[in-house]
Amino acid sequence: MADRVGMPAEPYYRRDLALVHHLGFAHHAARCAPGLLELLRPVRERGGLVVEVGCGSGLLARHLLDAGHRVVATDASPAMLELARAHVPEAEAVLRVTLPDDPVPEADAIVSVGHALNYLPDEEAIERALAAIARALRPGGILAIDLCDLDYAEADPARPPFSKVADEWAIVTRFSLPAPARFVRDMTIFTRNGDGSWRRDDERHVNVLFDVSRVPALLAASGVEARVGHAFGDETLPRGLQTIVGTRRE
Repeated sequence: MADRVGMPAEPYYRRDLALVHHLGFAHHAARCAPGLLELLRPVRERGGLVVEVGCGSGLLARHLLDAGHRVVATDASPAMLELARAHVPEAEAVLRVTLPDDPVPEADAIVSVGHALNYLPDEEAIERALAAIARALRPGGILAIDLCDLDYAEADPARPPFSKVADEWAIVTRFSLPAPARFVRDMTIFTRNGDGSWRRDDERHVNVLFDVSRVPALLAASGVEARVGHAFGDETLPRGLQTIVGTRRE
């Protein structure tokens, strides 16, 4: 997909956007962490392994490790993985995993926040990724992920541009809804060079919105009993960002 001036859609975060996300957008992982840590307490108590899908720069992995979990962090973005290796060096592994085709490491729990699966190219790819995640869960294993539902963008269809500025970076994001199940963010990122000058990068990300009510049936076919909710614990998430929590049958 390309926009009116030919800017292509980006499948993964590049260097500057990855850094801005790490420095300025840690709130989602921090908000979800308490509820996830409570859900995963049995896994920690038995010394089980947690695999994070779409770990980004390691923001959630940091919370998991600080709580005593064993963690393997995975992402498809080389730029994000470079940051994660620096941010969570004590993770058991930091791996590049590109869904839906790469195998997910076998685990006692699989977690994902930041609607990582919505970055896949279409609904069929999301379905295949869900099946891959389910296959990787060990018997009794816990699944806890979030996904953007079909009404995610409709919650604010006339969403104005968003901007955020810090000393060393700035970002401007414009939103559009070109189709009912496609939510687009066009981002202009400014970061400082070592000599104090500024550089600019532009990324377009297309999120494929998904009918989350279908997920329990899709996971059941792979032996995972799951439910859809609005939070992992007591946190408040945006309308249309749903949580899926489940357990693989013994």
